[in-house]
Amino acid sequence: MERSRQLRLAVVLLTAPFLFAGAAALLLAGTLGFAPTLALASAGFAVSWLAAAGLFASGRREMIEALALVLGITAISAVIVLSGGFASPMTALIAGLAAESFWIARTRRALLAGGLAGVVSLGLAALGGVLGIHFSASLPLAVLWLIPLAYVATLALRFGTSQAEQMSNSASSKSVGIETMMSALVLRLEGTGDVVDASHQAEGVLNVRSDILLGTGFFERIHVGDRVAYLCAVSEVSGGADRRTISIRLRMPAEEDGVRASGYRQFGVELLKLEDAAQVVAIVRDESERAALEHDLARAREEARVAKVESKRMLAAVSHELRTPLNAILGFSDTLQTEIFGRFSNDRQREYVRLIHEAGEHLLSVVNSTLEISKLEAGTYTLHPEAFSFSDAVDTSVAFARADATARAVDVDVAIADNVGVVYCDRRAVQQVLINLLSNAVKFSHANGRVRVTAERTGNRLDFSVADNGIGISADDLERIGEPFAQVRSEATRHVEGTGLGLALVKGLVSLQGGGMTIDSAPGEGTRVSISLPVGVGAEKDKTGRGGKPGIDNEWGNEEYRKTA
Repeated sequence: MERSRQLRLAVVLLTAPFLFAGAAALLLAGTLGFAPTLALASAGFAVSWLAAAGLFASGRREMIEALALVLGITAISAVIVLSGGFASPMTALIAGLAAESFWIARTRRALLAGGLAGVVSLGLAALGGVLGIHFSASLPLAVLWLIPLAYVATLALRFGTSQAEQMSNSASSKSVGIETMMSALVLRLEGTGDVVDASHQAEGVLNVRSDILLGTGFFERIHVGDRVAYLCAVSEVSGGADRRTISIRLRMPAEEDGVRASGYRQFGVELLKLEDAAQVVAIVRDESERAALEHDLARAREEARVAKVESKRMLAAVSHELRTPLNAILGFSDTLQTEIFGRFSNDRQREYVRLIHEAGEHLLSVVNSTLEISKLEAGTYTLHPEAFSFSDAVDTSVAFARADATARAVDVDVAIADNVGVVYCDRRAVQQVLINLLSNAVKFSHANGRVRVTAERTGNRLDFSVADNGIGISADDLERIGEPFAQVRSEATRHVEGTGLGLALVKGLVSLQGGGMTIDSAPGEGTRVSISLPVGVGAEKDKTGRGGKPGIDNEWGNEEYRKTA
C-alpha cells in the first residue's frame, strides 16, 4: 500500500507540470510572448520534477506530499488570477486539489486536506484581486474550458483504472487470505522455474525466510537428483498441462531447538496454473512423516518376507531331518510285522506294531508334502517333462487310492476320451496331482459314494477332473482352499484326518506347468476339481522350474476366476 501511494504521488508530480504548462501557454503566450511563457513553464517542470526526484531518493512521502500540496495551491491560484479571476472557467481547477489528494492517499482525511487546500487557493486568488493584480484573458471564454475539460478526462481515466485495480487487489487479497490459512508453502513461478513470490509459510515449512526463496533460491535447495523432474513438471504446466504432482527432496537448515539436524527432507509439490494468471503456482507440503512411514512399511515388509523365507527354510530343514528317523521307524516296524525274528506272544503287540507303521507312513507323507511345497514356493522344484500315456498315469494313481476307496465302499470310475492318448509333461507331477485329488475325493465322500475321473484333450491342452458326490464345500471355506495347511472343519468333516497340504500341492504343481485349477462345489452336492494343462511338445513351462505366473497367457492366470462356488 505504501509503495502504491508513493507511485501515485510520483505520477502526479511528473504529469501536473504538463497541465500547468498548457494553461500558461493559453493565458500568457499572446501577452508576454514565447520566451517568458517558456521560462515559466520550465520553472514549473523543474520544481515538480525535483520534488519527484526527492521522493525517489529519500522515500519521505509525508514531506513530499505537503510540498506537492503547496505547489498545487500556488499553481492554481496563479492560473485563476491570470485567467481573469473567479469568473474564469479555470476556477474549476480548485476541485482538482481535493481530487488529487484523494486519488493519491485514498482516505477521507486526504480528501478533507485537499478541500482545505482549495479554500486556501481561493483565498490567495481573492488576495490577488484585493492587491490589484488583474489580468484579462485575450482568448474567448470557450477556449479556457479546454484545460478543465482535459483535466476532468484524466480524472475519469485514472479513477476508472483505479476501480479495476481495486477489484484486482480484492481478488488478490482473497487469494492471499486463502494462502494465509493454508499450512503449505505457496510459490508463484515464472516459466523458467524462478520464484517471483513466496508466502509467509516458508519459515514454518522450510525454516527459511520467504525472500531467500526468490529467484533461483528455491531451485538451489532442491536435491540434484530431483531437479530434472522439477523443471520438467514446471515446463509441462507452463505449456498447458492442468497440474503435476511430484515428490522432491529439499535441503533444510538445522532447527534451533536441535530436534532436527540439517539435511534433505521429502516434500510434495503440486504445480498448477490458474486460468487468469500467466504464472505457475506451486504448493509445497512437508511429506517427511509420510516418507518415514513408507520407509518403515517397506522395512516391515522386507522383515516379514525374510522371516517367511527363514521359516520355510527351517520347516524344510526340519522336514528333511525327520525323514531319516522316519525311514528307520518304517523299516523296523515293517520287519517286526513280518515276525521274521519270532512270533509275538500277544496280539496287542502285533496291533501296536501295525499302528506304529501306519503312523510313520502318515507322518512321512506329511513330511514329503511339506518338502514339495517348500520347493515350489522357493522356486527350486525342477520339472522333467516326458511323453507318456495319460491312461497309464490314471490307472497308477487309482491303484494308490483303491485301498481307501474299498474300505469306505466308494466306487471309482474312470472315463478317458480316446483323443487323449500320449501327453508331454511331467509325469511325476501329474500323478501326484491325481493321487492327491483322488485321496481327497475318497475321504470326503459318503459311504457307498462315487468318485469319477474324466479327461479330454483340446489341441495342446489336457482337461481332466476328479468329482465326488460327498459333503461339498461352502462358499466361505472355498476361498481358503488351496492355501497350505488350510482345512475345512465342520461337523461333517470331524472324522476326516488331514493337514491341508494336498490341494496346496496340487495348485503349485499345476501352476508350475502353466496350467490352472477350478473348484466347483456346494454343501451336500459334492465337489469337482478341474485341471487344465498344456501337454504339447514345446508348450510346457520354461525350464527354469520356477513358480509364479503360468507360461501361457490364458484365463487360468486369474486366481479369482479359478475359484467358484
